[in-house]
Amino acid sequence: MRGRARIPALAAVLALLLLLPLTGPAAAADGPAVRLSASQAGTGGSVTARGSGWRPGTLLMLLICGRATPSRGVIGGTNSCANGDGRAVTTDTRGSFTRKLPVAEPPVPCPCVVHVATVTGAKAEADAVLQVAGHPVAPLPAATSGGRLSILSATRLTGSGGVLTWFGAPPARTLEFTAGNVGTTPVKDPVFRVGTAHGVFAPQWDEQQWHGTLVPGGKALIRLPVELSAGAHGDYTVSLRYRGRVVAEQPWGVGRPWGVTLFWLLLCLVVPAALFRAGMAVVDRVRPRRPGGVRHRRRLSRPVPRPARSRAPGPAPTLPWFTPDSVPGDPAGRLSAPHHDSPTSPPTPTPKGPT
Repeated sequence: MRGRARIPALAAVLALLLLLPLTGPAAAADGPAVRLSASQAGTGGSVTARGSGWRPGTLLMLLICGRATPSRGVIGGTNSCANGDGRAVTTDTRGSFTRKLPVAEPPVPCPCVVHVATVTGAKAEADAVLQVAGHPVAPLPAATSGGRLSILSATRLTGSGGVLTWFGAPPARTLEFTAGNVGTTPVKDPVFRVGTAHGVFAPQWDEQQWHGTLVPGGKALIRLPVELSAGAHGDYTVSLRYRGRVVAEQPWGVGRPWGVTLFWLLLCLVVPAALFRAGMAVVDRVRPRRPGGVRHRRRLSRPVPRPARSRAPGPAPTLPWFTPDSVPGDPAGRLSAPHHDSPTSPPTPTPKGPT
């Protein structure tokens, strides 16, 4: 009898051993999760968050957020979280982590959660309920039902920068995508949140409302403006959030504003040259006058006046090859003015006297 009783017990143990390997993957297939060491804590205390089911070696951000529940997510995005008291953690090779998080009051009323989200790579997030003692509690806004938007196409950034952008003006683009209403009621004037993130920093969210109505089964091309701060450059990521969920991401490479660099280079050359010239002008004005000299340096470049020539009569200049004894045509060597002797002219009378 004892041998027969042991057979069902051994069969039950074998069945449990066979079922255990199957429950592990099923739990991992549920996605990332987070658990807290305490469901309630006050400001100034701390709770320990333990996560599982995440991708190995992934950087995560832990935040305490208000106006949020695990079912509806964080309403208002990271603007509803205590961002200054957040903590970062990297998952291990099994996709797990353990991190101590200080308790801080979020900027909006509770219900509150500990929100865990990936910083880089594919988006994944999980929430765990946390009651912040002493923090006000307010009911969540009514959830709209019926109409549901779905992104039907890949997002893209259109537009280009101009000359002003090359000199440091804020870069601006337009985020375009096609959305469709897959619900049963119309969606009127949906509100999106457009975030821009630089590197590993958290995105800065900005609400953008699209004016229009999407009927059930309809679709429309939606354009939302995106603008960065002045002088921004580098690799940015534009994220699109709708109803607390990130639905699309688009990389954006912003070129360096080389016009600003050129301006500073010219400024470094022109200003010293102008200061040098102004300093030399001041030195020339305050320099004492030297005896027998001139005061200003520019007067040295003026031509020195030549003395006036004397107009006293003097011997007439003669050509070097003409001398009183070698005047051509005058054997007597007279220096009279030349005259013409023609055969038709009467002879010149000569005085006769005793010889």
